[in-house]
Amino acid sequence: MSSATRSTGRLRRRRRVRAKVIGTAARPRVSVFRSNRGISAQVIDDGSGHTLAAVSWTEAEVRSLAPMAQSEKLGQLLAERTKAAGTSAVVFDRGGYRYHGRVKAFAEGLREGGLSV
Repeated sequence: MSSATRSTGRLRRRRRVRAKVIGTAARPRVSVFRSNRGISAQVIDDGSGHTLAAVSWTEAEVRSLAPMAQSEKLGQLLAERTKAAGTSAVVFDRGGYRYHGRVKAFAEGLREGGLSV
């Protein structure tokens, strides 16, 4: 069974991942979106449906960086904001993307920032 396009294949993988990865108040979910131009992510408590922290590649301090450095810096920024919101452990939702390249660099940035992923 093949998917019609790349985006529909990613959506199928995303749904499959989301069926298993659930964010709670004690351990919220980090949802990642990767585009050709940059990466953005948010920390979500699925129980209450609230976003606790978010980052985007359009922020001034990371916009001029190279893609890999940008992803790692965004992970560190999100870790700081998440710890300021009172959480130190999260679950990682890769959003149907392969865990390598910019997505992996983002996760490593979260770990360097002090979050337990």
